[in-house]
Amino acid sequence: MTQSRLDLFVDRMVSQRACLDHAAREIAALPGPVFELGLGNGRTYHHMRHILSDRDIFVFERAVASHPDSTPPEDMVLLGDVYDTLPAAFTRFGATAALIHADLGGHNAKKNDLFARNISPVVEPLLAVGGLMVASDRMYFDDLVEQPLPDGAVEGRCFIYRREA
Repeated sequence: MTQSRLDLFVDRMVSQRACLDHAAREIAALPGPVFELGLGNGRTYHHMRHILSDRDIFVFERAVASHPDSTPPEDMVLLGDVYDTLPAAFTRFGATAALIHADLGGHNAKKNDLFARNISPVVEPLLAVGGLMVASDRMYFDDLVEQPLPDGAVEGRCFIYRREA
């Protein structure tokens, strides 16, 4: 039997929290900014503000529509299409991101997979050596290595990748 949409949502939220908490511990000694790809309501951004309070967190979003408590300062938002803003971020920051979190997909698995295939080569250059990518969808990287999930994360609901060299 397949899971209900509610169960799928709960699995995704529990997995995101477990993976982000794990990532925050893993990158503690690694300098560099954090990138949040897709703000949405701002729940994961708000959580990252708590667990990474000493980090600059830059948000990439088409249009900000988050809860007021979860809205980043204007100077930390890179507005526009990620196919434009991510290459511009590489020009600005280089390969310095200690953590990149992406929850960009929608409700169509085939569209999510196609988007992940297309966006992966645009995201990959931004990550610093030792940095982590946490994504709600499987990504397709040439040089990032998929990592085991931490306790509490549900297989297939979140993915972690590391730039090892």
